[in-house]
Amino acid sequence: MKNIRKILIPSLVIALMGGTMGCSNLDDVVLDRVSDASSVQPDLTLKAAYNSLGTFTDQAAIYALTEHPSDEMQGPTRGADWDDNGRWRNLHTHTWTNQSDDVLNAWNNLNRGHALANEVIGNAKSTKAQVAEAKFLRAFYMFYTVDLFGQVAFRDLAKPGDLPKGLSRKDATAQIIAEVQSIMGDLPSATATNAGTATKEAASFLLAKLYLNNAVFAQDPTKPAGPFTFAKADMDAVVTNADAIINSGKYTLAANYFDNFHPDNSTKSKELIFVIQNEKGASLTNNSSVRNRYYMTSHYSTIPSGWNGFTTLADFYNSFDKKDSRVGAAIPGLTDKGGVRAGFLIGQQYGLNGVTLLDREGKPLVFTPEVDLKNANERQGIRVIKYTPDITDIDSPANDYVFFRYADVLLMKAEALFRGGNTSGALTIVNSLRTTRGVDPLTTLTEASLLAERGREMYWEGWRRNDQIRFGKFLAPVDNRTATSPDYRVVFPIPQRELEINPNLKQNFGY
Repeated sequence: MKNIRKILIPSLVIALMGGTMGCSNLDDVVLDRVSDASSVQPDLTLKAAYNSLGTFTDQAAIYALTEHPSDEMQGPTRGADWDDNGRWRNLHTHTWTNQSDDVLNAWNNLNRGHALANEVIGNAKSTKAQVAEAKFLRAFYMFYTVDLFGQVAFRDLAKPGDLPKGLSRKDATAQIIAEVQSIMGDLPSATATNAGTATKEAASFLLAKLYLNNAVFAQDPTKPAGPFTFAKADMDAVVTNADAIINSGKYTLAANYFDNFHPDNSTKSKELIFVIQNEKGASLTNNSSVRNRYYMTSHYSTIPSGWNGFTTLADFYNSFDKKDSRVGAAIPGLTDKGGVRAGFLIGQQYGLNGVTLLDREGKPLVFTPEVDLKNANERQGIRVIKYTPDITDIDSPANDYVFFRYADVLLMKAEALFRGGNTSGALTIVNSLRTTRGVDPLTTLTEASLLAERGREMYWEGWRRNDQIRFGKFLAPVDNRTATSPDYRVVFPIPQRELEINPNLKQNFGY
């Protein structure tokens, strides 16, 4: 995100809980401590806790940690562009440290949202409904903290003067599950207009995701890469929570895949379960910057022009059947206005009316699969346009930013059935999805084909690292990372400054 305004938020807990809350590409966040959270109107703090979700839309920090270390994204240096002291290379090559910018900023952003939710929970003026929403948001932020960092700094609201205690991955997961279950009766059911707030269906999704990853999160911290044992009770719980969403009858797969990410996705798609709701011309005011998703990858010569940054990997692109609708599509109002298509951009690129586009040196703009991570030219790398730009308002479009969607529910259920021994049931679900996406059904289902299908459906949505770890593939060599990574790299280190601030936190094994 660029040029976000300063935010003044009274806070009981942020200063100690997250340390310095700054982010390298956000303006300073000014935080005052007050002695009584009840002096603040809870609706304002709850809104701030929701607005903090906007940090997920940045191309750096949280999103960068979920994608760059995986097999579906890389950030090549192009001459003087995109070197940034090696930050993107370090993520892709698994050589980050406990002082890396994105590690620190992700930790800070997650703890800021967590702390804001705490303020609502601890405010005597908060209604039961507001507390339930805040507890969902706290669980959401804690889930990502557990997933990325393997432990959580958790403040006991009854002891505001104490430093946050360090919750282990296993204990934090159990606490999140219990809390989400406890608020289910106080959350509203999903409607056509409330996907931007906590609902029963969003809570069921989060529970399914927690149970699906419970084997990973309960692992011995000295052996974080597994092997994992997926308990039948956990897989049954995934199915139960997935079925709660499926049987609600409120969701269905989008016939057009890219409707899920369209400027009008709130009306075009029936897959959206939990999102940042954006309005055209106003999305930047709630800290949401969907534009980053196309700016970070698109070339200077395209419409819209971009920053010519991130690409996918050749092997990942080659995992798609070329008739798969998820590979790409012409989008009315975008392709006919500027030439850009949605999906993967490879080969010669064209502008309006089929004009052949050139790079800054006057060479044909041909995106190639091969990428030199340290010394790429501006044409190297297959680009990805998932959120389709609105040509009439490129900087502040109305695309809702998607966290949870229905296709993932189906894939989580399929995986749980597969791990529970019901391969035929899992195959039926996967093939139903594949048929909707325009590809032939599979004849058999394996771990490898299930992971591949998750990749094809969920690419660049922030789940690939999580998926690869669960399937035991995260540490394997990929394009531009030739060696197998050590086991401890499946979690990120606790930032050094946090260890200095809070002795209750201990550095993760291996760092």
